[in-house]
Amino acid sequence: MRVAVIYNKKQDVEGVINVFGMQNQEAYNPKTVEKVASALEKGGHNVRVIDGNIHVIEQLERFMPRVMHGEQPGMVFNMAYGLQGVSRYTHIPSLLEMSGIPYVGSSPSGHGIALDKVTTKVMVQAAGLPTAGYWVFYAAEQVPDDLPYPVIIKPKMEAVSLGIQIIRDKNSLMQAITNLVEEFKQPVLVEEFIQGREFAVGLLGNRDPEILPIVEIDFKGDTMGIQTLEDKLKQPREKVCPAKVDDKIAEELRRLTKETARVLGIYDFCRVDFRMDQNNNPYILELNSMASLGMTGTYVTAAQVAGYTYETLVNRMLDVAVERYFGSQQLEQVAVEKPAEDKKKSLPLRIRLRSYLRANVSTMEESLSKMVDINSYVRNIEGVNSLGRWVANQLAQKGFQREVTPRAEFGNNLYFTNHQEDTNDILILGHLDNPVHFQDYTAFYEERGRLYGTGVSRGKGGLAVLMGALHALHYTRTLRKIRCGILLITDESLGGRTSKALIESKANQSNCVLGLRGAGLAGELITSCSGVLRYNIEINYMPQKSRALVSADQIDPIAFVAEKINSLKKIGAKEEGTSVIVTALQSKVSEDMPPDHASLSILIRYPLLEQRETLEQQTYKAFQADPKRPIRVHITKGSQKVPLLESDHDVKLYETIEQLAKKLEVRVKKAHSDISSSISYVPHNIPALDGFGPVTGGYGTTNEYVLRDSLIDRAVLLAYIIYQSSKNFSA
Repeated sequence: MRVAVIYNKKQDVEGVINVFGMQNQEAYNPKTVEKVASALEKGGHNVRVIDGNIHVIEQLERFMPRVMHGEQPGMVFNMAYGLQGVSRYTHIPSLLEMSGIPYVGSSPSGHGIALDKVTTKVMVQAAGLPTAGYWVFYAAEQVPDDLPYPVIIKPKMEAVSLGIQIIRDKNSLMQAITNLVEEFKQPVLVEEFIQGREFAVGLLGNRDPEILPIVEIDFKGDTMGIQTLEDKLKQPREKVCPAKVDDKIAEELRRLTKETARVLGIYDFCRVDFRMDQNNNPYILELNSMASLGMTGTYVTAAQVAGYTYETLVNRMLDVAVERYFGSQQLEQVAVEKPAEDKKKSLPLRIRLRSYLRANVSTMEESLSKMVDINSYVRNIEGVNSLGRWVANQLAQKGFQREVTPRAEFGNNLYFTNHQEDTNDILILGHLDNPVHFQDYTAFYEERGRLYGTGVSRGKGGLAVLMGALHALHYTRTLRKIRCGILLITDESLGGRTSKALIESKANQSNCVLGLRGAGLAGELITSCSGVLRYNIEINYMPQKSRALVSADQIDPIAFVAEKINSLKKIGAKEEGTSVIVTALQSKVSEDMPPDHASLSILIRYPLLEQRETLEQQTYKAFQADPKRPIRVHITKGSQKVPLLESDHDVKLYETIEQLAKKLEVRVKKAHSDISSSISYVPHNIPALDGFGPVTGGYGTTNEYVLRDSLIDRAVLLAYIIYQSSKNFSA
């Protein structure tokens, strides 16, 4: 199951329109968030950690399944306390409900009631449950003379013991109320202080919830003891679990916990806090609808005493939410069985791969940043070779040997293997060059989950995915079991014209070939793509003794070009699946004179190999100069690629990978691409697919980018395919 763990960074208001109200004072330690995510991964889930800021829906759209399109449902594990305002806990659940995304934890109404301490008191008291006497004050002047001291005060809508203090007289109370109202901008709850012991009781489940062992906060016999925010942060009070109370008291605390959760409308899990006076009478203090999952918290302490590990607790929390939304049938589908090859290991390989990659996504991001820093423009031979050396150093650490094919005009083609045999289980095809001239270079940067920079969507993103996949296989000690070949060419931007023979040769030594081109939002894997013809055309006016001998249209290169472009468009319309694109148009003109020169660059895409000769002939024919016109035309062929034709071998390979992707919960989709690929040079009898790089956008522009989170999914997919290639793709 896809599970998004959403949390907030402390006082993170990035992207909000305005900053107002009480700012978030609560935030999970990132290590705790990572611990929860790791626990879910060990439970077999596909996990993504997402910052719960204003961009959360955009991030969820990219990750969560589309149930309406037939995909299995996903879940959110909500750890977000909200950004600002008095009802912060409700923000993420409200957005999730609006978007139709199920989640772990209470509804907006449940969180809103539980966070509002006064509303909690009203509802608990109305239900006949025991709670201490209380008053609500908006100003110090409201305090009467007859309050029974000591009292305990706290802000009406805050948690984690913010502002809590014991007061013993009226003057101190008035000053404290003034201070709290000024600081928190909300009313103050004043309660009769119950001298005695304090307990915390955790609940897990819904219809017949499990009550966790009772925890007592150890005040060392001090009946006036409380636990302040400073205590929790610096020196948490010791906990006694199970609490030393008789069976009758324990049963009453369990009953009151269930009743409180029911009355307030709480789902899945919570913690209820109690004080018990010296006559053993319990009083409900409050309910925490987002009981802390920190290791020192009472909820985790009680769960561990109950026999849960951290991993089983977190996964049980997910399970009770799944069952609440979808019933026990879906819960059975969520359960993960270990595949046969992994029975002797603690976790299935796919889970270990994903866990490693998610924990090391920053390493993939750093690798991508380093590659963007290297100027690998196709004509910058030293830059291309520099990138090749960097990649070679990375692969050498994983046991890959390098074979160099020198190229005088371009950078050196590189071929790597991690074995000494004649045949590869799999060949990975990528490239080191890119077509972006240095003057259009964009430095690496991150914005809203997108990674920008020159080359990220044209080669370097795919290399980052490959590095991540190989690191993960090396970490899980499975890389050595695979005969893997990697071919990196250096003239992809110019049609791979000098690499064609090398691609054919290495592909013939391999059982299948995968390309590292970026994918679209649907995870497209390319089984076929168009071929490309490129032409550069020069049109010049040939001087006559007198321009008066011919009409203006006959000597105007621009008019000639416009006429021929229309002819080309007609060619594209006649040939099914073809398109003609003008990629550049320039002219030269003297002052006060008509233009005498024009240059034109065109690109023709075509899906079938047999169309190529016809298109070439029609292009030359279209630009054939009229002898009656004083215009000379010169046509130069640019880089070209033949189309990749879908074969039965390709379809079978895709179907196998589709099943693996389903197992990994990674989106894939069979697709044809109008953009050409060097995979087209792979012999037709060798199964070949392209599109195993990250999800990309802005291809062909200076704003190209990859989605940061897609680095994980695509690296998991590539790693698992590489692993399964040694087993003849047995799922």
